[in-house]
Amino acid sequence: MPTELRVPRALAALPAPVRWLAAPVVLTCAVVALLGSWSAPADIAVPAPTGKAADYCRNLAAALPQDLLGHARKDPTPSSPFVAAWGSSPRTVLRCGVDRPEELDGEHAGDWSPVAEEVTWWAQKLDDDSYRFVSTMRKAYVEVTVPRGVASNPFDPVAALSGAVRANVPG
Repeated sequence: MPTELRVPRALAALPAPVRWLAAPVVLTCAVVALLGSWSAPADIAVPAPTGKAADYCRNLAAALPQDLLGHARKDPTPSSPFVAAWGSSPRTVLRCGVDRPEELDGEHAGDWSPVAEEVTWWAQKLDDDSYRFVSTMRKAYVEVTVPRGVASNPFDPVAALSGAVRANVPG
């Protein structure tokens, strides 16, 4: 028998039906693992605002649109009034009641901060080419994470949400 056709000793010890099924089973498991890792949404940390900030966030949650730039709202499970998401993978995520970003106290405090609907957003480009926008000068901090490729301009989803933020989270 040529060398390239020999069965490894570990497999040769197994009965023939098991050997025949080994490759398809391994291949199926690999495909399932890959598909599961690609389609599984990342865990979203749920903020825990208190007092008035929690009330503002609940009001904001009720006012958020069911559709954002053509992406349907698909909130993570379990649902929370402090987290909203649109699209599937990748998806735009809004978290209300987040802590003030530490970067606002450092060298990034003067970074580009666009304004939409009278809401100022501090912008940060992340390592995976997505963007994180955090509202500033509001009674509760609102964070919107926009993955690369969701919109032609990463600020578009934030601009679309700014009216709801302005109306429900006072400055």
